[in-house]
Amino acid sequence: MQATLNPTLLLVVPLAPLLASIIVGLFGRSIGRKASSSLTILGVAVSFLVSLVVLGDVLNGARFNATIYEWMAVGNLHMDIGFLIDGLSALMMVVVTFVSLAVHVYTVGYMADDDGYQRFFSYISLFTFSMLMLVMSNNMLQLFFGWEAVGLVSYLLIGFWYTRPSAVFANMKAFIVNRVGDFGFILGIGLAAAYAGSLNYADIFAKAPELATLHFPGTDWLLVSVMCIALFVGAMGKSAQFPLHVWLPDSMEGPTPISALIHAATMVTAGIFMVARMSPLFELSNAALSFILVIGAITALFMGILGVIQNDIKRVIAYSTLSQLGYMTVALGASAYSVAIFHLMTHAFFKALLFLAAGSVILGMHHDQDIRHMGGLRKYMPITWITFLVGTLALTGTPFFSGFYSKDSIIEAVRASDLPGAGFAYFAVTASVFVTALYSFRVYFLVFHGEERFRHLDHGHGHGHDAHGHHGIEPHESPWVVTFPLIALAIPSVVVGYFLIQPLLYGSFFHGAIFVNAAAHPAMTDLAAHFHGPLQMVVEGFTGLPLWLAIAGFATAYYAYMVNLNFPRAVQRALGPIYTILDNKYYFDWFNEHVVSVAARLIGRGLWKGGDVGVIDGLMVNGTARVVGWTARVVRLLQTGYIYYYALAMIAGVVVLMGYFVPGKLLSGWFIR
Repeated sequence: MQATLNPTLLLVVPLAPLLASIIVGLFGRSIGRKASSSLTILGVAVSFLVSLVVLGDVLNGARFNATIYEWMAVGNLHMDIGFLIDGLSALMMVVVTFVSLAVHVYTVGYMADDDGYQRFFSYISLFTFSMLMLVMSNNMLQLFFGWEAVGLVSYLLIGFWYTRPSAVFANMKAFIVNRVGDFGFILGIGLAAAYAGSLNYADIFAKAPELATLHFPGTDWLLVSVMCIALFVGAMGKSAQFPLHVWLPDSMEGPTPISALIHAATMVTAGIFMVARMSPLFELSNAALSFILVIGAITALFMGILGVIQNDIKRVIAYSTLSQLGYMTVALGASAYSVAIFHLMTHAFFKALLFLAAGSVILGMHHDQDIRHMGGLRKYMPITWITFLVGTLALTGTPFFSGFYSKDSIIEAVRASDLPGAGFAYFAVTASVFVTALYSFRVYFLVFHGEERFRHLDHGHGHGHDAHGHHGIEPHESPWVVTFPLIALAIPSVVVGYFLIQPLLYGSFFHGAIFVNAAAHPAMTDLAAHFHGPLQMVVEGFTGLPLWLAIAGFATAYYAYMVNLNFPRAVQRALGPIYTILDNKYYFDWFNEHVVSVAARLIGRGLWKGGDVGVIDGLMVNGTARVVGWTARVVRLLQTGYIYYYALAMIAGVVVLMGYFVPGKLLSGWFIR
């Protein structure tokens, strides 16, 4: 049994895609398109293979936690680059590199005609490096570096087609909303560093019992509660939780491969990973866990509902991502951290599959993304059809598919929780099963079955917005570089849940990586007591409410989009005001644009005019200059250059001094006599 891991081997994992990204970014036009794609695919492939080796060693008991490079030391505070490799980070490394590799291969076909081909490959490799640095870190400084790096590269990727105003707006929106969350995140890191005296995970976790006894200065709040909520605010931005979710649907303005990479396995899962990594802190605060539970429940239900009315195929999947991230967050709040990571993994496979399959549909439809313009594509795109169906079945929690095991585990964990807000969370995640099935099969039926509506379109005009403008009459299957990643992702979307639920949730895989106070938070203990293997879980699933809600969602979608096509319009008319609210996305964008942004401008203008111009420039800078100038002008009047003026001033000074001191002395002498 290997006791530790080779640090040089670990360095290869993040540095291989980084090196490829730098070479392609600097010399991509010189070495050509094929060499650029081949080099970045090779870099990620090497990273994936080494990650598999590392995972194998971790399964055999190997661990690693050490500093690789010391950047600086400020007093007793050390700022290092280091790796912590255990079950949690090893699993994340494999998931990130596998999905990234599939996306890299897919991109060869999807971006074949794009002028920014080399730039795109450089960006996605850099993105992979950033996420790997985040999940491999053993300290909060490196975590923050990876955190901000994925945010920066996502800004570049969402706005990849920077000549389009909508893409520029979307990447700025993502960047600004994430800055709001990151403000809370860095406050949480600052509190940890200030009170634990270290940025290293192990040191902070060792001080956790002591931190649990402290109160936030000037309040009766527990310090650990404030710290954990501040950290989770960062996760709300990065993992798109209500109300900081608004950036994710608009990020669909980027190319489809980015939708799969950012929104399936990397950026949006960073917040989920961070909370699981910080479980020794979060377990000390019921207030923080309840807050997480409620926020996740709101996101899971209400963001999923928005997916029902979307007509852009990528936006439907984007709102699905929001809902599934809500599921993961609810699991975190129920102290079922391993279940959250399990769903993160299964979701990474089937959601990447759905995004890439949607991209294949967009290619086959000559870059038309409106599902109302599709229909009957099953016979034209058989591989895309069957893989999209696999992803849909996994997403809706169909028994024997990966999503079933992770989603049902979340629902059961929430039901076993006794934290405040658990009742609402259980209702939300259960109701979301129906909603998920409804919007998922709505897309499936409208795209692959029914009337071939594309034949009635005027193909001289574009309907999509994927920046290519190519339109034709006949759909077609995508090339092998597009369909092969779909098949590669479909396989784990089916089997990975069945084979990994036992070791991940009820084995020792996360031992030492995730901490749960079973006495205070018994959800995982309750799950373990009722788990009798994946097959038995399927059998019990047929008698559970979630499966029948999923069947109801399927039946509703089938009736509405295959049997009675007038039914959706009738529902829309009957629920007119509600539909308007949903169509405006609960008016969050309106509120942000007309209230938050106006308030921010007023505050900014006030700080500028009152603070900067008035106090800093007007009083402190220009004011002191004016005082000096006025004093100089007064003193200058006394500097005439004539000796008799100076003599007169000296005599006047002597008279004043004598008038001040001499009378007092004379009086005191008179009294003495």
